[in-house]
Amino acid sequence: MSALRSRAQALLEDDPYVQSQGIELVYIDEMSSVLEMTITADQRSFLRSAHGGCLFSLADTAFGLTSNCKGTVSVGIDTHMAYIRGCQVGDRIRAEAREVSRSRRTAIYRVDLFREGDVVATFTGTVYITRRNLEDIDHTA
Repeated sequence: MSALRSRAQALLEDDPYVQSQGIELVYIDEMSSVLEMTITADQRSFLRSAHGGCLFSLADTAFGLTSNCKGTVSVGIDTHMAYIRGCQVGDRIRAEAREVSRSRRTAIYRVDLFREGDVVATFTGTVYITRRNLEDIDHTA
């Protein structure tokens, strides 16, 4: 397993919310990531479809993981999500995140969510790139 994948997996395992949502790492490199989750009954809305919040959580997790994979702490400062198709309990949702642009202090990411190859939502996010090293964060606290 690569050092980058090990770091990403450790970050996901250290996040109780991500664990509660069943989000799993499929792939990561320095510019992109792929995460997946299966919609559960606990993630449905009062309309009986997948709650938009669980889809946002999947996209936001892919965004955060991808933006931090270079090892510098990057924090979200703006996001936008468009929901295109509904999802149901049992659907396997795939988030594909990629870096769109990067400057010294900010970076922009796009995340597309898919169900069986069909786009169900799109997400864009901007991060502020700090001067902190990700490895300096105390994960035992």
